[in-house]
Amino acid sequence: MEEHELVANHTVISVVVGSHAYGLNIDESDVDRRGVYCPPTSMFWGFDKPPSTVDGPGLERVSWELEHFCVLALRANPTVLEVLASRLVETCTPLGDELRAQLPALLSQRAADSYRRATAHEFARAAAAMASGGTPRWTQVMHVLRLLTLCERLLRTGELVLEVGDHRDQLLAVKAGDVPWPHVERWVEELRDRTAGAVLRSPLPVAPDTTKVEQWLISVRRRSALGQPR
Repeated sequence: MEEHELVANHTVISVVVGSHAYGLNIDESDVDRRGVYCPPTSMFWGFDKPPSTVDGPGLERVSWELEHFCVLALRANPTVLEVLASRLVETCTPLGDELRAQLPALLSQRAADSYRRATAHEFARAAAAMASGGTPRWTQVMHVLRLLTLCERLLRTGELVLEVGDHRDQLLAVKAGDVPWPHVERWVEELRDRTAGAVLRSPLPVAPDTTKVEQWLISVRRRSALGQPR
């Protein structure tokens, strides 16, 4: 079976992410989609396993196999967690509802390190570009600020919220290159400090509930093997 056909036949959730989910979309914004598919358990019995990640169809779509998705989510991968937090749900089966219900078990203080790593490289590149007299990738700088803002709020409140809300205009100004670099630097450092402080008082557990997520995944595999509705 072709990869795209496999995904189409077994998708359990598909959502819109990117600028539309963040509240940063403009008229020219692409529509980015991410999804999770759950192939039958029997497809894992042979040597040739289903792909862990499938790109497309289209440049703005990525789908993850369920187990691989859970592993990444337990590591607090920002891109993966967005799938469970997006309010723009286009497809969601009963199994997709079960997956979304796992979000509380997946969230933990690991987000502090995960989001820091996800933003550190891009910001270092931007700083190097400025130091050499060049121009940073302002869109990426904007996303550094967006992710750090999201992470600080997640650690402080325990809730994963993608929408930028009142930060929209300021973030779009960064994207347009209209915010002076020293202001951007101060903003990033302030967010890093606030995130570090939020970890100390976070309502989130230190680590995710891996056992709960694993037991749910086993139940999904078992139901599939027994031919039960999923």
